[in-house]
Amino acid sequence: MPTPFLADLPIRRLTLRDLTACADLSEDRGWPREEHKWGLLLAAGRGYGIDDPDGGLVTACIVTEYGPQERPELGAIGMVLVAERYARQGVGRRLMRQIVAGMGTTPLTLHATPYGRPLYEELGFKAIGRAEMVRGHFTPRGSEPEVATRPATAEDLPAILRLDEEVFGSDRTHVITRLPAFADHLLVAEDSGRITGYAAAWPNMDTHVVGPLIAHDTETAKALFASLAARTDRPLRTDIDVRHEELLAWVKERGLAPIAFNSVMTYGISELPGDWTRRFAPLTVAAG
Repeated sequence: MPTPFLADLPIRRLTLRDLTACADLSEDRGWPREEHKWGLLLAAGRGYGIDDPDGGLVTACIVTEYGPQERPELGAIGMVLVAERYARQGVGRRLMRQIVAGMGTTPLTLHATPYGRPLYEELGFKAIGRAEMVRGHFTPRGSEPEVATRPATAEDLPAILRLDEEVFGSDRTHVITRLPAFADHLLVAEDSGRITGYAAAWPNMDTHVVGPLIAHDTETAKALFASLAARTDRPLRTDIDVRHEELLAWVKERGLAPIAFNSVMTYGISELPGDWTRRFAPLTVAAG
């Protein structure tokens, strides 16, 4: 249980005005500040946190809801952080309990580190899969997949949204429409004039994160990944569903190294909606 002092501090909604405090909290726990990502999540999702009377935040997290606004079909929880000075005092458990209760019957998902997984299991989340984080400079080897890719245009957005909802299993319009401004590169793959995949690369500290990566098949996913890699000198980072063994082996052969595994967990549903065979990487593990 939280100490009496922490139990008395109210949980409140966070806004974009809290961006610096959120980044400070990330840094306090040894994470990158990731201000660019925090900005997207605070704008597209709902942040929750507890203020520290001495300044800054005791704890914070983000919930991103998908589907109809009045009746969300899925909520993704991410960026669950507790300041080091308040760690292991129950404050993270208190925050998560309130969020889970507040979401009612809405199914939930999150990506858990090995450190965080026991807490989520205690709250009733079940592990249903894994994602592998890889990072490194991409070096082409021989011939790459011959799939046509090009930069996305404004005219592509309706087709991207249709494909995304079909593959993700829920409407993400409020997130995906932010990609052109959020990402440095947004590409589509085409076959006979039909969009068969799309992918983005967005800046995160010294890397470009590849995500989302949605594609008709593995060859299309490879082509999108290689095309994004050709547009940056930064190391690439992404989180790939471990069931996509061929794509994981392919990126590792080209210079990306394994960093960590996260457990994909759900609450209220036994599987995520949509089509995992075409969903290769999330926008960010913090938002599904």
